[in-house]
Amino acid sequence: MTSPNDQSAQSRVQSASLPKHARERLAEMREHRFFTSDLSVNEFLLVKEAGFEPLGLVMGSSIFHIGAQLDNNAASGEITTLTQAMYSARELAMERMEAEADELGADGIVAVRLTLNVHAWGANVIEFVAIGTAVRGAPGTSFRGADGKPFTSDLSGQDFWTLLSAGYRPLGFVMGNCVYNVGRADVRPPENGELTGPTQAFYDARELAMERMQAEAEALGAAGIVGVFVDENNHTWGPSVLEFSAVGTAVIAIREDHHIAKPHLVLSVGD
Repeated sequence: MTSPNDQSAQSRVQSASLPKHARERLAEMREHRFFTSDLSVNEFLLVKEAGFEPLGLVMGSSIFHIGAQLDNNAASGEITTLTQAMYSARELAMERMEAEADELGADGIVAVRLTLNVHAWGANVIEFVAIGTAVRGAPGTSFRGADGKPFTSDLSGQDFWTLLSAGYRPLGFVMGNCVYNVGRADVRPPENGELTGPTQAFYDARELAMERMQAEAEALGAAGIVGVFVDENNHTWGPSVLEFSAVGTAVIAIREDHHIAKPHLVLSVGD
């Protein structure tokens, strides 16, 4: 199987192309120094406190037709073509969001949300949407990656501020996935006892997703991943085929003295 992390140069060029209206919107924000943001008020102020200026809301989209064609007697195992397709769809959405941030001259994107929508107008048609707020650091500083691209992070504004205050920085939003078929022969239940076939299948699928996410982080030179979220979804494929995905933010230390602020107790007086 070709690694989900490998994409051709042609695919990367296509992913960087932006619609006309997106370029017009981004150019207007640059010209008038006007920003949009999906950050809450607290997140916005903490991002500013961290020394970053919000530049604008950026997004990317990719609509894929992804259909599972399986024999009823198919054995349990990964469906590598679907794994690749699902990864590529997410990657295209992410790269188009990064291209918008690059147009704004951003150092990175915070509060990234990567979602999917199943539309009613097409069977097995899934839209992947990546959205976040592009930010730029103080003059003389650069938080871009080694490849010159803006960093990405799904951390909230509060977590972003906390991470930087403690002497760490985000390198990138990393992900891994695995589409797995659980064969019918493996789900025949015993009278009482563990279904060892599905247990092993689900275990393997999650491990593959985690392993691929970790490989992305290691490729960035990260020290670790924070905010990891592991999910599963059968999308439109039926009950026997599931996708397991793992996402998080790869981080690295930017100084040796990690001063961590002590938490304060806050009592709510609201209802």
